[in-house]
Amino acid sequence: DVPKPTLTVWPQSSVFTGDSVTLRCELDQSWDGWEFLWSKDSNTESPEAETKTIYYVKVSDGGEYKCRARRGGYNTHYSEPVAVTIHERPKPRVTIKPDHHHVFRGETVTLRCDIYDGGVTSWRYNWYKEGSTYVFSERQQHTFSSVSESDADKYFCYGTETEGSRWSHRSDEVTLTVSVPRAVLSVSPQKWLTEGYPVTLICEVNGSSTGWTFSWFTVTVSGSRNDYDLLSDSSRGAGGKHTVSSADLKHTGVYVCRAERDKTAVYTTYSNMFNKDHFQIIAVIVLSGVSPPVSLIISPSRTQHFTSVSLSLSCEDQSNSDGWTVRRYTDSGRLEDCSSSVWGSQTGSTCTIRSTVPSDTGVYWCQSESGEHYHPVNITVHSGVILESPVHPVTEGDNLTLRCLYKYTTLSNLSADFYKDGSLIQNQTTEMIIPTVSKSHEGFYYCKHPERGESPKSWISVRDIVHDKVLVCLFFRVSFRLSHLCPIPYSVLYWQLIVTVVLIYKCCRKRGKTPK
Repeated sequence: DVPKPTLTVWPQSSVFTGDSVTLRCELDQSWDGWEFLWSKDSNTESPEAETKTIYYVKVSDGGEYKCRARRGGYNTHYSEPVAVTIHERPKPRVTIKPDHHHVFRGETVTLRCDIYDGGVTSWRYNWYKEGSTYVFSERQQHTFSSVSESDADKYFCYGTETEGSRWSHRSDEVTLTVSVPRAVLSVSPQKWLTEGYPVTLICEVNGSSTGWTFSWFTVTVSGSRNDYDLLSDSSRGAGGKHTVSSADLKHTGVYVCRAERDKTAVYTTYSNMFNKDHFQIIAVIVLSGVSPPVSLIISPSRTQHFTSVSLSLSCEDQSNSDGWTVRRYTDSGRLEDCSSSVWGSQTGSTCTIRSTVPSDTGVYWCQSESGEHYHPVNITVHSGVILESPVHPVTEGDNLTLRCLYKYTTLSNLSADFYKDGSLIQNQTTEMIIPTVSKSHEGFYYCKHPERGESPKSWISVRDIVHDKVLVCLFFRVSFRLSHLCPIPYSVLYWQLIVTVVLIYKCCRKRGKTPK
């Protein structure tokens, strides 16, 4: 009988581009001297060795192969044809759920590796972190049930055939960023406002805008602990805003906002409720048309101060300054009393910080024995350049002078650039003077020196002149009941009216005329 060779393929008949494939034409004959003829897709035969290896195969190398043997004038039958299939090597695609790659600590995150085409029915998946040779997962989906900062990294995957020798390309790397949520609390229109005007607290979470609900609290001291009182009209899930329609002196204080997201246990665990990573504080100061019973006097008189210097804060009233305590809420989230602390010492109603440190940054105010609080002031302690700016709001129409100071210089003032709300307004000057300030000058100011650096930002508030509006406001309120045209409270209006009448009476008596 005429012999018939057997054609075998190794490692398999279906391979990816770039692989190698070996064809072997096996003849069950012990005779020597055989020559092997190979053909592809019934094309012209070509004499080659018994074993034919194709390195770095291309799609064009795919086809139907067969072989036969020849010796002298004697030919064997053709082998059964073998189809060799060449697929483009697939490249996996990695997706992250949630869709955004920036997630917060405690959230559930799923990495998924998808491999399309390639003719493979079953894959084994291999997950790696950048720079690591360790396979940390062999599942198509890998889930972090409670992601942490240590999980932040670059990830990639590739697949190997479960019942074969093929493997995919490596996927592109995806970056998973894990951070602690930071609530940012702001006030509109400003922190300093007059009685009767509306104020809105706005709470946002950096880097995320969906799925959050918000709550607002005020902070008070109870013995040695801080008490956080939920505002009775705090509206959860109201778009991150809390509005007081008509501000009163009682609304002066330190406020806290807290953000929560559904199905994220770390944000709904109330024992950790006031970890500073999940909330932010802010001071709201409501000004009255009448003089407050006490003033917080700061020496040196500015909102920004150098480190390692002495700072004095005094609660001064018109009669007796005893009975007032200086309290503060620091940026690190601590509500503290100067009279029972290690950071300061109180004599009478004066609190002295002997050597300032950056952790002294916060909100300071005067508090009476009955719990009334007045004149909250934001104080910043900085080791570099600072901005000299007024402690309290500037009255509309007054002049405003700003200076840039540096502790380690022989010059009293630095020649620096001055900015408002991020925009350069004056460059290379030792002091910036704004004559006749108006409400349009409100904003965040800072200075910048080309070598010494940049100061922290300070909010400059401009206080309305209430006196000129009193008579007109009272006229509208009493005559036409148009209170919406004049949001100043009655108490302020009547007090200002009495002051105005007394001043007119005294002025007339001095001129020898008594008003009729």
